[in-house]
Amino acid sequence: MKRFKRFTFAAWLTIVAAMLLGAQSLATSEKTAKSKPPEAAADASQYVGSETCKTCHETIYKTFETSPHWKTTLKRGASVGCEACHGPGKEHVEGGGDKSKIFTFAGAPAEQASKRCMSCHQYGEEHANFDRSQHNINSVSCVACHSAHHPKAEQYLLVKKQPELCYGCHTEVKRDFSWPFRHRVDQGLVQCTDCHNQHGGFLTA
Repeated sequence: MKRFKRFTFAAWLTIVAAMLLGAQSLATSEKTAKSKPPEAAADASQYVGSETCKTCHETIYKTFETSPHWKTTLKRGASVGCEACHGPGKEHVEGGGDKSKIFTFAGAPAEQASKRCMSCHQYGEEHANFDRSQHNINSVSCVACHSAHHPKAEQYLLVKKQPELCYGCHTEVKRDFSWPFRHRVDQGLVQCTDCHNQHGGFLTA
């Protein structure tokens, strides 16, 4: 009887272990699949390549080469480099630089601009919750704070350094950092994003 119980317990442990390993393997495969942006079905003939873009946008191309976005040139398919963000450039080139023939972030609706950025950036923990962030809900796009080509702060490609960047919209809190007892935000000892998650937080039960 004892031997039977031992066998039953051992068998039960084996089954549970197999189930856990299977679940872990499934979760790992799903995570791997989600870590890579899906390749959009694109007509390769509509893409001209970054070297073509460089002929007119040489200054911007030089800043692009030294920015984190140079990694877009390592993607597979035709949608790489400049066209990974701006879309196919053939009609833009054939139209003599017609801006209506290519996606430009300047003046684009917040939803469209952020969607372009999130097509790559949603696959990390930092940006996974952007859809429910207060910035996104209030139509503040990625390019309101970040500039791929003309950043004023090297880190995170910010258009301004903190806290001036945050004060640009959150003017009502600026005075709070002049009180005798306050976080030393203006002195650079504390940053707004040390306490606030600008890209959206995780849901809590």
